[in-house]
Amino acid sequence: MRHKPGAILLICAVLLTLACANPALEHLEQGDTYRDQGQWDEAIIEYIQAVELDPNLAMAHNNRGYAYCNKGEWDLAIADLDKAIELDPNLAQAYKNRGWAYCGKEQWEPGIADLNQAIELDSNLAEAYYHRGVAYGVKGEWDLAIADLNKAIELEPDYAMAYNNRGYAYGEKEQWDLAIADLSKAIELDPALDVAYYNRGSIYDAQGQWDLAITDLSKAIELDPRLAAAYYNRGGIYNKQGKWDMGIEDLSKAIELDPNNVMAYNNRGYAYNRKEQWDKAIADYNKAIELKPDYALAYYNRGLPHSRKGYYDLAIADLNKAIELSDDPNLIELAKQRLKELEGK
Repeated sequence: MRHKPGAILLICAVLLTLACANPALEHLEQGDTYRDQGQWDEAIIEYIQAVELDPNLAMAHNNRGYAYCNKGEWDLAIADLDKAIELDPNLAQAYKNRGWAYCGKEQWEPGIADLNQAIELDSNLAEAYYHRGVAYGVKGEWDLAIADLNKAIELEPDYAMAYNNRGYAYGEKEQWDLAIADLSKAIELDPALDVAYYNRGSIYDAQGQWDLAITDLSKAIELDPRLAAAYYNRGGIYNKQGKWDMGIEDLSKAIELDPNNVMAYNNRGYAYNRKEQWDKAIADYNKAIELKPDYALAYYNRGLPHSRKGYYDLAIADLNKAIELSDDPNLIELAKQRLKELEGK
């Protein structure tokens, strides 16, 4: 149906009248423009002015809360979204955004409760299903996560992050083909989505397709040079391939970006072991154990360079400690075999 010019003019006149009657709406609209461009700081400035002009404008509080969510400023987001809900208890977006903020603070139960409420108020909110799916995934409830991500994709077929997270969930269930299909779709929709390359690389690694894994992890690093996990995983693959220097280089970068990555120290120590650089290996195992005193594998691994340097008492102590701490029958058996080798030394 074609709109009559007079009707269009009337609508414009009404909108202009509303804006003039409430200048806060002008700032709200400008803030939304910045929001749509991903300019969160500029959007927040506009929303602040909207709130100052009209403290009872629920959407201004909601949209500012949404902007704070995108900056990871969860407490500021929750304060705004509390106010939005107080002003408009039926504002589904506010519950969705507050649920996201609670999940950002790893407060999963209140997060899921808010997302439930958002979906009850508006069953077409794709982001609410997405965030609830993420929360279920963190809780290890993969089937619930997949069901929610299915719904998010049904509502928004171009939702790249929903495909990414569903692919990750399928990976956790070792449904490799479904995982790769979803992660490939996420990359097709958003070729700059570094986390999708990282996740697909991890799936390829789990399948032993190391060349494909390295290609994806390298792309993830190209897109985000500070993605510590990608360096860590690629370093681990280089170790599996016996490329010790490349493994050490990547694991060193992972440690630089994430100094508390216990496994990175252990794996770099393993590479130093294979290069017979015993002192460097011991230093890395020491650090791994400092960060995680009950890390049985690090004690087991440290036993080798200790024995190679002739520190047999230290090696025996490490192997006994590994046996004491481990619940892995294979590791315990290997440690016992090494102890036998050290008897009489």
